[in-house]
Amino acid sequence: MNNNEIIQDFDAEVDTSLKISLQENGLIPQGIIISLNGYMDIYNTSFFQNQIKKVIAAGYINIVFNCTGLNYVSSTGIGAFSLFLKLVKAQAGDIVLFGLNHKVEEIMTLLGFTQIFKIVNTEDEAVLYFKQEEAPAESVFPKVFACPVCSKRLKAGNAGRFRCSECKAILAVDVQGNILLG
Repeated sequence: MNNNEIIQDFDAEVDTSLKISLQENGLIPQGIIISLNGYMDIYNTSFFQNQIKKVIAAGYINIVFNCTGLNYVSSTGIGAFSLFLKLVKAQAGDIVLFGLNHKVEEIMTLLGFTQIFKIVNTEDEAVLYFKQEEAPAESVFPKVFACPVCSKRLKAGNAGRFRCSECKAILAVDVQGNILLG
């Protein structure tokens, strides 16, 4: 099945530096696997954004990005992934990435995005992530805790990254309420 059969006129716009391939997956509810081949930088990120917005507009809110063919991604490209995560989360969806090469994973780690995105090693792990049916957990927020650096008492209203008001350490709070440095 080609891209245009999945989403009408998907391939109307092309960019030679980034090839995007779509694959439906019946095991993922409202899900799709998107394979990226090439590189992503400031010059082709708008193309990438336009294409993935078409995917989300078509009702695919559980997205698996196959990054095995992605050689490089700039901070602008990673920002685009963040936008997509925000769009699908608003519709109770999620994004999983797999197959990141060392350079791409290093960039994501340096920018703190490995705390935000679900990153796995294989397509099977990504599909399994969406197949797991979890019981709705009670929220751990607001979370009151002591800064791991200076012990100042802090309160987090939700998951995310923020700076301690006392020692200025950068802290990350995950969705389970775990506190991490950086």
